[in-house]
Amino acid sequence: MPDRATSNVVATPHAEASIRGTHNQDVAIEQSPLRRYRAWILAAVVVLALLAVTIQPALTWLSADRSAQRAQLRFSEVRRGDFTRDISSQGVVVAAVAPTLYASTGGTVSLHVIAGDSVAAGDLIATIDSPELTNELDRERATLDSLETNLKRQEIENRKEVLRARQVVDLARVELTAAERELRRAEQSWEFQVISLQDLEKAQDDVERARIALRHSSDEAELNVESLGFDLETLRLERNRQRLAVANLERRVDELDLKAPVAGIVGTIAVDRKQVIPANAEIATVVDLSALEIELSIADTYADDLSIGSGVSVRFGGGEHDAVLVSVSPEVVNSTVSARVRFEGEQPPGLRQNQRVSARILLESRKDVLVVDRGPFYDTGGGRLIYKVDGDVAERVRIETGSASVSQIEILEGLAEGDTVIISEIERFRGSERVLLRN
Repeated sequence: MPDRATSNVVATPHAEASIRGTHNQDVAIEQSPLRRYRAWILAAVVVLALLAVTIQPALTWLSADRSAQRAQLRFSEVRRGDFTRDISSQGVVVAAVAPTLYASTGGTVSLHVIAGDSVAAGDLIATIDSPELTNELDRERATLDSLETNLKRQEIENRKEVLRARQVVDLARVELTAAERELRRAEQSWEFQVISLQDLEKAQDDVERARIALRHSSDEAELNVESLGFDLETLRLERNRQRLAVANLERRVDELDLKAPVAGIVGTIAVDRKQVIPANAEIATVVDLSALEIELSIADTYADDLSIGSGVSVRFGGGEHDAVLVSVSPEVVNSTVSARVRFEGEQPPGLRQNQRVSARILLESRKDVLVVDRGPFYDTGGGRLIYKVDGDVAERVRIETGSASVSQIEILEGLAEGDTVIISEIERFRGSERVLLRN
C-alpha cells in the first residue's frame, strides 16, 4: 500500500511536465462592429425582401376594386391586319327549278311513277282520263270537217258565178259589136238614100243600148265577184275559228298526259292511283337536282347591308364552296329576311334538297386596321368599354369601335397594337375601374 501511494505522487509531476497547454500562445483580439452586427444586417435584408414580395401584391390587391380568376375570362390581343365584315347564317338546300304538275281538267288519274323515281324531260308522269273532253274534241273535229266541205263547195260555186258573169259580159260585148256593125251598114245605106232616117237613128240607138248593157254587165260582174269573195272569206274565217277550237281541245287532250318538264326526280305525289280529281288539282312535283340553291334566313338588322352579287362561302361536307347572293326578299317575317344563294360555276356534288348548311356572307373587307376578337364585351358594353390587362390588373378603358363582324371588331381609338384585353362580358365587373386577376 505505501509503495502504491508513493508511485502515484511521483507520476503526477511527470505528466504535467510532459503535456503542455496552448494558453500561452492565445492572444485576445478585439471584435469589429461590422462583424458584430452582420447577422442582424442579414436578417434585416431577408425581412425587407419578404416584405417587398408580400407588400407589392397587397398594394396591387388594395388598388383593385374587384378580383376575378383568369381561367374564367377570355383574352385577346389587339393586332393589325385585314378586317373582314361578314355574317353567318343557317340555310337549307332548295330546288331553284321544281315545277308542279296540275290537272288541266277533271277526270280519273293514272300514275306511272312513284315519289323518288328519276325521270328525264318528257317522261310520262301521269294520265288523266276525261271522256267529256275527248267527246268534245270529236264533235269539234266533225264541225271542222263540215266547214271545210262547205268552204270547198263555196269555192266551186264562186267559180261558177264568175263564169256566168263573164259570159254575160262577153255576150254584151258581142251585142255591142253587132250593133256597131249594123250602124256602119246603116250609115252607108243612108249615104245612098237606101234607108230612111228613122232606120239610121234606130241603128244608132241600138249601139248606145249595147254599150250601156256592156258597161252594166261588167259592173254587175265585178260586184258579184266581190260579193262571192266576201261569202267565201266568211266561210274561211269560220273554218279558221273552228281550227283554233280544235287545236285548243287537242292541246287540252294532250295535257291529259302529264310529262316531266325537266330532268330530275319525282319529289311529291299529291294524289292516289285511280283517284277522281277536279280541274287544277295538284298532281306531282319534279325536282331538278342540277339547279339547287341555298335559302338563308338572315336577321333583319343586316337587311340594309345585303346587296345582290355579294360573295358567299357555303360550308357543308367538310369544305367551303363559293357562291353569290342572287335575291333578297323585301318582306320581313319573324324578324328575318329570306335570301337566295346560287353556286358559282359547277354545282358541288353531294347536295340534297332540304339539306341544312351554313353560309358566310361577305359584306366588307379592309386591309391594315386594328382588330380584336369579338366577344361578349361588345354586346354588354355597347362597344365603348373594355378592360385592358397590365400584369395582374385589368383596367377599364374607353374605346371607339368601327365595323363589327362575326369574329372581329375594328378598333378606332383607345387601344394600341399588342395590348391584351378581356373580351368576356363586362357586367360581371360591375363598373369597376381596376380588376385584380387571380390565377
